[in-house]
Amino acid sequence: MEKSREAKRKQQERLDYLLREFKEDSVRYRDLEEGENYEEKRMLLRSLMNIRMPGEMPREVLEVQDEFLKEEAREKGIAGLEDIPTAAEQYGSSHLFAGQLSIWQGDITRLRVGAIVNAANSQMLGCFIPCHRCIDNAIHSAAGIELREECSHYMNNRRMQYGSRYEEPTGRAVLTKGYNLPAEHVIHTVGPIVAGRLDQKLREDLRNCYLNVLRCCSENRIRSVAFCCISTGEFHFPNDEAAKIAVQTVTDFLKDHSEEFDRVIFNVFKDPDRELYERELTCNN
Repeated sequence: MEKSREAKRKQQERLDYLLREFKEDSVRYRDLEEGENYEEKRMLLRSLMNIRMPGEMPREVLEVQDEFLKEEAREKGIAGLEDIPTAAEQYGSSHLFAGQLSIWQGDITRLRVGAIVNAANSQMLGCFIPCHRCIDNAIHSAAGIELREECSHYMNNRRMQYGSRYEEPTGRAVLTKGYNLPAEHVIHTVGPIVAGRLDQKLREDLRNCYLNVLRCCSENRIRSVAFCCISTGEFHFPNDEAAKIAVQTVTDFLKDHSEEFDRVIFNVFKDPDRELYERELTCNN
């Protein structure tokens, strides 16, 4: 109990310090009121992190931010492969790779795996909308501002090569560090946006997202990866079609590369998505 109280006190001190520093850094919001309780202050800090453009921050501030976010990760609860049953264990699935595939429902930022997949936008800098509920925002918020900085360096290099209007194409995979996430890496991929009728080109674009992430893992010896539901939600790809493409692409890739992976996880947040993936992995039982 005493240790828990001391940990909370330290987190409160870190939060107050970070709020002062991020408000000062923002200039525009220097005099913003902080709120009265921990939750209000925490939402304000996340908002200031979300809207902050890439740029240097004093080393001592980053150190406190890293301590704060790592403690938050511990408080949320970190889930490793040992905590996540395979499809064979959980469902008795007879899928060809049931011993290497998993469905896990929850916050992807809690996973201690080789890499988690971020459904990025073509600007590749994360979500700038304060406390937005998209996965891009959640991952950048949990990783810390260093992630946006690394993504910015990547985009600057691409623009030097391809021009100032460069945007990241759909279907590629970009590897970065995980920073304060339990995951060692983040693999960013821009999924297709469905604005009207779903056609074969959009299906192929989504397939390329999954395929290039797996290739990235293979090339970098990343043995465990957690996929989010790429392009569903904000990008309007039909959830059932997306689940079929995800499972089929992973299955086809593992036929030639199964020895390179310990686990491939399909991370879902909502019950309907969990049910779709369960159906895909158990339909032949």
